[in-house]
Amino acid sequence: MNAPATEAPPILHLSSVIGSPLLDSDGERLGKVNDLIVRLGGVGYPPITGVLATVAGRASFIGIERVSKIGPEGVVLRKAKLDLRHFERRPEEVLLGRDLLDRQLINVEGARLVRANEIELALVAGSWRVVGVDTGPRGGLRRLLPKPLGAHIATGEFLDWALVEPFVGHVPTVRLRVPHPKLAKLHPAQIADLVEAASRREGAEIIQAVGDGDRELEADVFEELDDQHQREFLEDRPDAQVAEILSRMAPDDAADVIGELEEDRREQLLTLLPVSHRIKVRALLGYDPAEAGGLMSPDFVLLRGSASAADALAAVRASAIAPELLTTVFVESSEGGLEGSIPVTTLLRAEPERRLAEDVRREVPCLAPDAPFEEVARLMADYNLTSIPVIDEHRRMLGVVTVDDVLAEMLPRGWRRRFGLLGED
Repeated sequence: MNAPATEAPPILHLSSVIGSPLLDSDGERLGKVNDLIVRLGGVGYPPITGVLATVAGRASFIGIERVSKIGPEGVVLRKAKLDLRHFERRPEEVLLGRDLLDRQLINVEGARLVRANEIELALVAGSWRVVGVDTGPRGGLRRLLPKPLGAHIATGEFLDWALVEPFVGHVPTVRLRVPHPKLAKLHPAQIADLVEAASRREGAEIIQAVGDGDRELEADVFEELDDQHQREFLEDRPDAQVAEILSRMAPDDAADVIGELEEDRREQLLTLLPVSHRIKVRALLGYDPAEAGGLMSPDFVLLRGSASAADALAAVRASAIAPELLTTVFVESSEGGLEGSIPVTTLLRAEPERRLAEDVRREVPCLAPDAPFEEVARLMADYNLTSIPVIDEHRRMLGVVTVDDVLAEMLPRGWRRRFGLLGED
């Protein structure tokens, strides 16, 4: 026999509660409900912790333990006696109407910003909790109409609170609490899109929340920001903090950022970078950003032809290069010049003891550091390459240009939002 389905608790709209009467246990009016107080930061749906009401012209706090009922007809107290305590925010507390309603929220699952046109409440396991938001026009319309008419408008675009994170930088007792596990589900480019679509204050709030949870992710997000938002980020932060982020970025991306700064600040930031990172960034700053040298990354795997496939795979495993960019191992001759390359897939299929010299591809094209972007794109397209080496006049390898560098140059600025990849309605 099947167990009976559990019915969802009835939804109560915040707008139907705000402005309703505050009643004693006998139904006598004591005042008016101004707002509901909720505590963020816990697990699950955030609980209502109290009511903010006006009684005899005074704003007063009423703890939820003294409330017997919440509904469109008003908030009913358990006892007639009223303790008119002055309201003071406690840690993680926000006012639903004042702090969240009509403000933007982060839809973590959809990786987009939404507006809380209505906040939905429900009695869950004996306590009132915030269970979702209405992001559609019905929520706004319900609040515009008189309460008797608005009560007949059903919830429109309901978004479960588990998928939502509010901006709360304007609330002194709360910080944006986007937990790292939620953000970790998003690609850095998606988080960057959120930052760019938000206001400057909200964008800074996202970046701070990301950095508090994962410094590496913070650097990845910064790499994905457009030039304008990167400049705003740099303006708002001290050199030491910026240098810490730059040190976690790929050298070519860090060089792009530093290259946009005034000379004085550029030098100051360079001196704060770790020595190995500073050397790579300085070298890249010497190239024209529109040529192969300015596009390349100085990070690659280069081995002698005498090395084995097992040696090459061990070098790949030990490399800090992003997996999606490490598709090729380069092979140098005994004289130190570039001899060719081997795809990582070839190494995986080879016998562990097989020498790289036996499988090296010598026909792979190379670029001089002053090769124009058009030449870079043409060669990669003609040879169907995901990466192409950059060499000096002695065929010594200087860096590698990858397909993502080429695509980033070819696509128009703001292309993600232009083609609706933020998930706008």
